[in-house]
Amino acid sequence: MSHFKAPPKKNLGQHFLTDRSIIEHIVHSVDPKPGDVLVEIGPGQGAITFPLLKKHGSLTVIEFDRDLITPLSEAAHGIGELTIVHKDVLQVDFGKLAGDNRIRLVGNLPYNISTPILFHVLEHCTQVRDMHFMLQKEVVERMASEPGSKVYGRLSVMLQAVCEVIPLFDVPPQSFNPPPKVDSAVVRLIPRDPSEIGIHNPELFAAIVRDAFGQRRKTLRNALSRICTGEQLQAAGIKPETRAEQLPVASFVHLANVLSESAA
Repeated sequence: MSHFKAPPKKNLGQHFLTDRSIIEHIVHSVDPKPGDVLVEIGPGQGAITFPLLKKHGSLTVIEFDRDLITPLSEAAHGIGELTIVHKDVLQVDFGKLAGDNRIRLVGNLPYNISTPILFHVLEHCTQVRDMHFMLQKEVVERMASEPGSKVYGRLSVMLQAVCEVIPLFDVPPQSFNPPPKVDSAVVRLIPRDPSEIGIHNPELFAAIVRDAFGQRRKTLRNALSRICTGEQLQAAGIKPETRAEQLPVASFVHLANVLSESAA
């Protein structure tokens, strides 16, 4: 768009989406409805922003690059109501953005900080209705992987425990300017109802998952020695010689709850 003069910044991991068919596919996947509260992370040059704004009429975007604030504002004139939050997304309180509603998050996430963004969003899941994110394809594969997979890990367990993870479609490098060196993919995340999640102590659960995958080759007896004993693992129905990548999400949740109850 003519409003945007600054080139993509490598230090911010900027790869601006330019493929119209991919843009249309993303907007169709989001399918905003009247009354939805849409929030986009990292609008960049507005490839997804303005089609969503035109379709929905209002949109809040979170943009860290100060050079994009004015061009975004100017380009939105006559299209819809664009609210720009100039801030590091990792410092944004999504609960405040949601107010009395549940927000719908969209974003072509900066690949260099995509995992921290995902963990930050998890902290606000009760205020989020769904998410549509574009990330590196290998990250999406990790997010959706099952026990026994080589890429099943901390991110898989933490996300799947609180969200339904649905990979949607792949995006080739040539769909961006500049083209990244990796394939990308779009994923839909739907937060589960808190009653379905059933994690009694989220901090303990997070610590268990972190330590379990901290040294993947270790058995859970050794990896979790700081948190529990082999006898406690057995009490939770888990063989101490099991490795983290073999354990389903539900077993991590059950272990955390058993330990939480025993400590009460």
